[in-house]
Amino acid sequence: MRYSLGVMPPNLSSHPRVAFMTGVAVWAPRLPGWSIAAPVLRGEAEPPAQIATRPAPPYLAPTERRRAPDTVVIALEVANSACQGAGVDPRAVASVFASTHGDLVISDYMSDTLAKTPSLVSPIRFHNSVHNAAAGYWSIGTGGMKPYTALTAWGDTFGEGLLEALVQADTEGDPTLLVAYDIEARGALAQMQPSRGMLGVGIVVTAQPVSDPIAMIRWRTVSGEEPTAPSARNAGLIEGNAMAACLPLLEAVAIERSTRVIVSLSSSLMLELDLDFEGIQNA
Repeated sequence: MRYSLGVMPPNLSSHPRVAFMTGVAVWAPRLPGWSIAAPVLRGEAEPPAQIATRPAPPYLAPTERRRAPDTVVIALEVANSACQGAGVDPRAVASVFASTHGDLVISDYMSDTLAKTPSLVSPIRFHNSVHNAAAGYWSIGTGGMKPYTALTAWGDTFGEGLLEALVQADTEGDPTLLVAYDIEARGALAQMQPSRGMLGVGIVVTAQPVSDPIAMIRWRTVSGEEPTAPSARNAGLIEGNAMAACLPLLEAVAIERSTRVIVSLSSSLMLELDLDFEGIQNA
């Protein structure tokens, strides 16, 4: 099922739908992996003193890994980790890749080169400049035959990506992987499309009851609400990144306390998520 931004599938604003989160992953220089991030987000540990370098995900040969841009590397890292946590075969899961800006470093390079010496544009960088490059690398690397969706929705990209994953899981009945990521802005584009650091989030959701899920989610679209704000303690960990809207949901999952998280879909529409960590088995 597909829909255009601003055109909601029917009945999402009435009775909540139910989904199950079965896998979660995160990677940022100060949160390099869920096992490190979860206690930090709960306030039980300090972030690592040493800033992590970019990860080395699977599915890329060493030469490809060196040439792959940060967007591809971080997207594949969290995609693989989320699938491992959910116990699903990456080849058999549909996916949604959400990025606010795509690869801003390459976009800056392309713009500068085209303005000055257009005949010197690198074919490899041009190949990696498309918005769905990370999704393509994932599909090819895993050998997956399931469909993928690549989307952007400016400041509401995380919410729209999560909604798309939930809708696909609900309508198709199969697990769906959300991969949301953004990187540092460079050059002149940083003034128009600001983003700081690297951040990737992977989440696997399914509408079918499963054994030992991370959380049950009752979700629907609502209006007249404000998005949930992250805690002041954690906000600085990914502050300034274009995908920072994911933080309140990550905090709630790390704390494992039933709560409601509101994620923005537009200036007037929100995604309401009621997370349950206690009554899952009775769903």
